[in-house]
Amino acid sequence: MQKGSFGYDLEFLKTHHKDLVLLEDSSSDSKLIVLPAYQGRIMTSTAEGLTGMSFGWINHELIASKQITPHIYAVGGEERFWLGPEGGQFSIYFKKDSAFDFEQWQVPKEIDTEPFELIAQSSTSASFKKVVHLKNYSGSSFDVGINRMIHLLNRDSLYQLIGDIDSSVRVVGFSSDNTITNLSNNTWDEKYGMLSIWILSMLNAGDETTIAIPYRSGSDIEFGRVVTDDYFGEVPSDRLKVTKDLILLKADAKYRSKIGISPKRAKPFAGSYDAKNNVLTIAFFSLPEGNQQYVNSLWEIQTDPFSGDAVNAYNDGPISGKQMGKFYEIESSSPGAALGPGESLSHQHTTIHLKGSKEQLEKISTKLFGVSLQEMIL
Repeated sequence: MQKGSFGYDLEFLKTHHKDLVLLEDSSSDSKLIVLPAYQGRIMTSTAEGLTGMSFGWINHELIASKQITPHIYAVGGEERFWLGPEGGQFSIYFKKDSAFDFEQWQVPKEIDTEPFELIAQSSTSASFKKVVHLKNYSGSSFDVGINRMIHLLNRDSLYQLIGDIDSSVRVVGFSSDNTITNLSNNTWDEKYGMLSIWILSMLNAGDETTIAIPYRSGSDIEFGRVVTDDYFGEVPSDRLKVTKDLILLKADAKYRSKIGISPKRAKPFAGSYDAKNNVLTIAFFSLPEGNQQYVNSLWEIQTDPFSGDAVNAYNDGPISGKQMGKFYEIESSSPGAALGPGESLSHQHTTIHLKGSKEQLEKISTKLFGVSLQEMIL
């Protein structure tokens, strides 16, 4: 199998993880790899069987080294489960009173290096659970039950999401249903701190790949700024473009940049277009109406720690001569989990990859994003 193919990644991951879960749709060539060892992480998928493109970015060198790295065990993966917030006084990535810099930043081991328990499996689904104990920057403790269920979707299910798909278009789609439960005797609120479900997709970057995020138009007074573009410094104008209803971000892994869209501006889907390989990717996710309390992940003590983003996108790039990898991310978050003891919050994230002719993909892009494929290229 050639590197870059699903078969190559399947054989590689089988070598290092005997507990690998392979999900397959008997009516098509769509397949999915899930790893219990990596928190029930969806590592990659394909729409064209073993020889088809592998859509998830995988850090082969790090996995093969068997070395756990500090700060983050960046093995990659097409969809992973994390928890927010990342920064601020309620962060679970910084210890109490530590500086908000990379040397102090650490992904909690419970969602970085510890496995999730596989509790059920079929040919097209897998369910996981985990109980974690966390403490935030302010010293509040969280006992959390995590449940995660993954479904490989058939073509009929995808029709319901995006409408008719021409038979010539190869497609793979999957969803994750993620739930956190407050297992402690404390109420999670604005004073105690709240967690959020954070789903991140690491996908292969390319010189002709662009992230596309639709947004609600309207005045800044009513809806706030259209996009937060200064997570790592302002994104250059040739890499970020805001049109009437769409935000475009270059996804070539040549310049580290991150953007965010608030719940007032966000719509319940985002996507990307790879013009070189003719792949249109769409992510659908939960976006509850009226709930504006999203955790703020900026690396600072915050004036308003619950004015964060519902949708984020990230493009990797070199920093001080080093780089994590050639990938980009599409991310979605749940609202802050304002939960009393025993209460739960859920968040769903669905990813669809469509590979086909420009003519057929354009029918889908025009319907969902309101623009042609050419208008989705930056």
